[in-house]
Amino acid sequence: MRSHLLNETTADLYRRSVTEGVARVAAKLATTERPHTGISVDELAPVINGIDLDKPLEDAAAALDELEDVYLRDAVYFHHPRYLGHLNCPVVIPAVLGEAILSAVNSSLDTWDQSIGGTLIERRLIDWTAERIGLGPGADGIFTSGGSQSNFHALLLARDEACRIVMQKELAEGRELTKAELLPKLRIFTSEASHFSVKKSAAMLGLGYEAVIAVPVDRNRRMDTSVLALELEECAAEGLFPMAVVATAGTTDFGSIDPLPEIARLTAEHSAWMHVDAAYGCGLLVSPTRRHLLDGIEHADSVTVDYHKSFFQPVSSSAMLVRDRDTLKHATYHADYLNPRRMAEERIPNQVDKSIQTTRRFDALKLWMTLRVMGADGIGSLFDEVIDLAAAGWDVIDAHPRFEVVVKPQISTLVFRYVPRLEGTEFRKDLVDEANLHARKALFASGEAVVAGTKVDGDQYLKFTLLNPQTTTADIAAVLDLLASHAEQYLGESLAHAS
Repeated sequence: MRSHLLNETTADLYRRSVTEGVARVAAKLATTERPHTGISVDELAPVINGIDLDKPLEDAAAALDELEDVYLRDAVYFHHPRYLGHLNCPVVIPAVLGEAILSAVNSSLDTWDQSIGGTLIERRLIDWTAERIGLGPGADGIFTSGGSQSNFHALLLARDEACRIVMQKELAEGRELTKAELLPKLRIFTSEASHFSVKKSAAMLGLGYEAVIAVPVDRNRRMDTSVLALELEECAAEGLFPMAVVATAGTTDFGSIDPLPEIARLTAEHSAWMHVDAAYGCGLLVSPTRRHLLDGIEHADSVTVDYHKSFFQPVSSSAMLVRDRDTLKHATYHADYLNPRRMAEERIPNQVDKSIQTTRRFDALKLWMTLRVMGADGIGSLFDEVIDLAAAGWDVIDAHPRFEVVVKPQISTLVFRYVPRLEGTEFRKDLVDEANLHARKALFASGEAVVAGTKVDGDQYLKFTLLNPQTTTADIAAVLDLLASHAEQYLGESLAHAS
């Protein structure tokens, strides 16, 4: 079995095995005609469950043959122009090259003695991103597994910073308040359109879901700051403490960007931590034409970025950045066997000192390779293309007689629904919802395209998440026609059954 270990004696086997794997994937990419095959769980599950994992094939070629049947054939391919579903981007080749290198070398980005070079590359990319945001010379951060972890990490820092400040203030005024007494009084404010990870983080941080105050949005699906101002005042009046305001720069459903300058002003007035979830909108940091859409983000105390969304990186590639590097100490723990305190005193850069993970992949290498090959403008121009596409897509949907679109996009997401128009026939609201849900499911089952779905004010809607510069308005129009056909078939069958 030692023949399978990657080392100096097996380098040639490694080269041949990886080359064969790459060749198969390349062939699949070159011949993919639709986002996926439409296979169902009931069809695929018995095949995978029937494989005896205790009986190895002992040959990479045989394993690749089997993989074709259980994965490669039926995988959802995000590079296809009619994949319009979730926030999954096609990936750039320099990043995939970086992925191959980091997997083989297998550096662990927790301590310097496991990641020489890798630690410094990650730190350089954090500094570069902080400069793009405008966080100032005291900024720092860490790569994470994704936006949910980045948001959780930021809110952990916000919680402990709020506890530190409030407890010191209370003590100075002659009152002693314990952390256990304070936690139930902390509140987080975020828009009703923000990511679910904000509430999930509050629960995991011991604050409970009820600690999150959902602020209504305006007609453009941005946080209504007039309501935020009232909520912050009410919080103080009730003897509660505004721990943090979470602004979103690119909501998952609408791509909307909250009014960052006004939110910054309000958080400063109420001594609250300002976190900006820019997991989606972070691509604007490198946009040659639209960086101004993030004006105000420079005032944040912490920022989430997901390079694996709008920087066209493979999953996973995310980061959490802070204005004041000292706040990262709230996640620091020194273990004698890993990162003893003396190493910090000796200025040895251990990334685990500021991470909530210990073992971490060298995901930063993918972004490093991308910047070194394509440059920041190259990434930003791709993101600009999909934003332009979304604007053109809005016109296509708005002009379609069978669809209505909710709001003009700020970034690259379009939320819309099929609306039946049959003279003399009035369709029940629940039936229209069912038709839209059916259309999405039927389209997915056909494998011809993938779209997402969501609810708006309780009604079922469909969603295009546009992250592929290869997608065209012709693709959008074709998918709309397919959706309309599925919806109309469902309504026709429902009416026939009812009669």
